[in-house]
Amino acid sequence: MLTSVQKEILQSLINLYRNADASIKGEEIAEIMNRNPGTIRNQMQSLRSLGLVKGVPGPRGGYKPTIKAYHTLNIQASDNQSLVPIFRDGEKVKDITVSQIEFTSITHPGECEAAIKAVGNIKYLDLGDEIRIGPTPVNKLIVDGIVVGRDDMDNILLLDTTAIRSIPKKTVLEVASTDLIQLDPTDSIRNASKILSDRDIEGAPVVEDGHVIGILTLSDIIRAIGRGDEEQNVSEVMSSKNIITVKQDLMIADAIEIMNKNSIGRVIVVDDDASPIGIVTRTDLLDKIAGLR
Repeated sequence: MLTSVQKEILQSLINLYRNADASIKGEEIAEIMNRNPGTIRNQMQSLRSLGLVKGVPGPRGGYKPTIKAYHTLNIQASDNQSLVPIFRDGEKVKDITVSQIEFTSITHPGECEAAIKAVGNIKYLDLGDEIRIGPTPVNKLIVDGIVVGRDDMDNILLLDTTAIRSIPKKTVLEVASTDLIQLDPTDSIRNASKILSDRDIEGAPVVEDGHVIGILTLSDIIRAIGRGDEEQNVSEVMSSKNIITVKQDLMIADAIEIMNKNSIGRVIVVDDDASPIGIVTRTDLLDKIAGLR
């Protein structure tokens, strides 16, 4: 049976290895645990003998957790495609994911506690923080709640849930705004800003010959005006890299995953000919999940 110190070392190693995907030096573990590096090295010998840690020789060497280590701490060694994110105040918490959710009761789903097993440094989260977990990869579950407890040793958050819901099986076209405002690449920034302001929207696709070639947001416009470039064409200011478009039959659960993975707040919906027919924002999706639309 592992001691509390060994469990904390192993948990810290897994957290660091997951983010770095490279061998971890004992000094790195000692730093985040606020312990002497010599103590870490001594404990690592025991963990290696138990088959929980593998030593990597060389100047870039260090330690790696074994599959047995994940099993010992009841953590699933999964790839990035199945990571379950945590959000605080609407912003994704970096380098933390959920590996297990255990509810204490489901009699009143919005009034129960949940034990959240996490991978990553949960010390970034404080008691009283309002967080959202999900969607989960299989049943597309989303859990809202308030952090009421934190076990740094076992990397567990105790959550007082306020809402538990699953994502409706709807397509993006069913929740998209189809009254799509399109900008021409030859429009001036001044004209584009008036269009967005009049329609009270924060961004619009730039379309040429029926295809999306970029997207212009209020942030782009503000930067251009700040430089005195309000007479420039939209094509000179728009964002043209990594434009994310999705097919009209994509499920909204998959759209949420795309937004989370690419850290974006909106996607353009296109038809089978790749012509834009709508836009979906994160707010649209959250409203649909909450049953507001």
